[in-house]
Parts: sequence; structure tokens; C-alpha cells
Amino acid sequence: MSLAYAECPLDVRESLAAQYFVGAIRDEETQLSARLLDFTDLKSALAYSMKFESAKTASKISIHARSITTEDDDWRERDDKFESLLKALEKLVNSLAAEQNVPRRNPNVTCWKCFKKGHVQRACHIFT
Repeated sequence: MSLAYAECPLDVRESLAAQYFVGAIRDEETQLSARLLDFTDLKSALAYSMKFESAKTASKISIHARSITTEDDDWRERDDKFESLLKALEKLVNSLAAEQNVPRRNPNVTCWKCFKKGHVQRACHIFT
């Protein structure tokens, strides 16, 4: 827009950009709604159209949702299974975090500080 309409003021270029953007929206309902609001800048036109599309999508999803009925015991069993899986996951995460903090020992590497084998310079305990 800056190159095509270089002689126009900034507010006119912004208005034209918003009009072209609204005209390029493929969904007729979104385009009509954006045209009725008559945006003067591209940023607000984009923000509104994104909000409109997300609200429209969310309303379509909620219409097709259906409720289910289950016995209370089923939920208790699922909750117990979920809790046990959650505890196992926490143990795994904690063990991985502990492994990352422990420096790996490789007998083939040589430290550049003390020139001993088995560790690297950043894990050297002599000069720290």
C-alpha cells in the first residue's frame, strides 16, 4: 500500500488496506459483518475478523456436543487410573531432571583443565 499509494496520507492508505482486506475475506458472513463495522485501519479489521471466526467456530462445536451419562463408579475408576498415571509421569519427569543434573562420565574424554580422563572441562572439580 505504501508503494502503490505513496502520495496518499497514512490514514487513507490504512483505510484502503482495511477495505481490500475485508474484500478478500472468503466467508460471506464474516465479510458482511466486517463491512458493516466500516474499519478504518487494517489492525482492527484483522482482529475483529479473527474474533468473529473463532466465535463462529466455537458456537458450531458447542451445538454438536452431546452429554453422556455414566455411573459414579466408572468416574472413580478413571480418576484412580488418572492419578496413578499422573504419579508415574511425575516420577519419570523427576528422574529425568535428576539425570540431567548429573554429569555423564565417559572414560574416553579428557579434561582440558586437568588433563585427566573421564570428564570434560565444565565438569572439572579441580579448579572450581
